[in-house]
Amino acid sequence: MSTLESEAVATEPTAPPRPGRPGLLAALRWEIRKLSAQYRARAVLVGALIAPIPIVVILHGQSRPPKDTLFGRFATENGFALALLILGFASQWVLPLLTAIVAGDIFASEDQHGTWKTVLTRSASRSKVFWAKTLTAGGFAILMLVLLATSTIASSLLIVGHQPLVGLTGQTISAHTAVQLVTASWASMLGPVIGFTCLAILLSVWSRNPAVGIAAPVVLGMVMGLVGSLGGIESVRPFLLSTPFEAWHGLLAAPRFTGPLREGLLVSGAWSLASLAGAFVLLRRRDITGG
Repeated sequence: MSTLESEAVATEPTAPPRPGRPGLLAALRWEIRKLSAQYRARAVLVGALIAPIPIVVILHGQSRPPKDTLFGRFATENGFALALLILGFASQWVLPLLTAIVAGDIFASEDQHGTWKTVLTRSASRSKVFWAKTLTAGGFAILMLVLLATSTIASSLLIVGHQPLVGLTGQTISAHTAVQLVTASWASMLGPVIGFTCLAILLSVWSRNPAVGIAAPVVLGMVMGLVGSLGGIESVRPFLLSTPFEAWHGLLAAPRFTGPLREGLLVSGAWSLASLAGAFVLLRRRDITGG
């Protein structure tokens, strides 16, 4: 090759590299950015942080404690008992509702606004969009639970007090141990909360309707709770997603038992995997050519 030809090759402009599709991290950042801009999601997090305070004040001021509920007898005079009373109430339908507000809408909102075609054909792949939305909904559920638990326990102890707690079998639990057990009881909600998050994702993908994605998990949770309270279904009850919400009872008994906690984690994991698998298959097979 001559000198002139070499110079021509060296000075020939090179075409700019074609931009590739964004990775999972970029899709995840985009989903988090969209979620943080939603007024509804911010309201849920602020509510989880602030709402327990007036609830604790109102319950503490009651002249007649709710004796017919678990730990209700001591709720007006013991902060640990009050935090556990609120935990029992929240697990019935509040926790499924709070997590479904985001998880039940995060896929269906794309159908509602007609943005699937833009998202899936000009941006990340379906798999990356699916996992980015799933991780965003799961992270929101964990953050919501942490804020609600922290606010409930802290406000109960500061407003009502931190005297020794009377356990489910009548044993006295020292304040130091009670803090650990009450915190562990709230932490045990993580498994079923993630399970309901994944169930809401499945319903969001399947129904393509935000109202169904948000309301259906709550209704199903209440139905499972009602079915679980019936007699004669002992063989079915351990497999209901609402059953792990009660697994913390063993931590407050003497002797302490943790079998229901392990079973609850397995049941919650099975519900989560089955729900995500169904949602992933439905999204992969969806025809998005219509928008």
